[in-house]
Parts: sequence; structure tokens; C-alpha cells
Amino acid sequence: MTEAARGVHLATLAHQGRIWDAYLEFDDEASVRDYRARVRFSSPEADRFYRTTVIIIEPSYEEAVHHARGLQERDLQALLRSVLPDAEAP
Repeated sequence: MTEAARGVHLATLAHQGRIWDAYLEFDDEASVRDYRARVRFSSPEADRFYRTTVIIIEPSYEEAVHHARGLQERDLQALLRSVLPDAEAP
């Protein structure tokens, strides 16, 4: 997968014995007015990606990335827990 396809890498997290990478993923339907993005989590041990709904809406790409990079590890952990199925949640 190319860097552009992966999105903007935000962090690497450990959760439930797995290593997860968090990426900022922009909507394909780019608006003239704003940039909408979600956080996508991937792990080599998971059989699929897990995504949040759109949680970042900013007027520019740079502001959206800045906002996402401001998320703390605990914020990303909470987002990851919120998107995992119950069997994988703590």
C-alpha cells in the first residue's frame, strides 16, 4: 500500500497485545469548503481496517492534519476501543 493510500500516519499504539497504526484518512468526496477526515486503525494481525466516522472537519488540509496530530495517545486508544467489535474490546 502506498503512503498516499495509507493516509497520514498519526501514531503507533499497543492495545490488547496487538500493535496498531493510526492514520488520518480523508474523505474522497472533497468539499470546496472543508476537509473531512476519519481515523483508520490497522494491525498486521487484524483481518481488516477499523475506521471512525468523520471526526475532523477543517477549512484546510494543513489544519485538519494539525488537529489530528493534536490527538493524545489516550484519545487514539479511546477511538480504537470505540471501533473494535465487542470480542476485541477490553
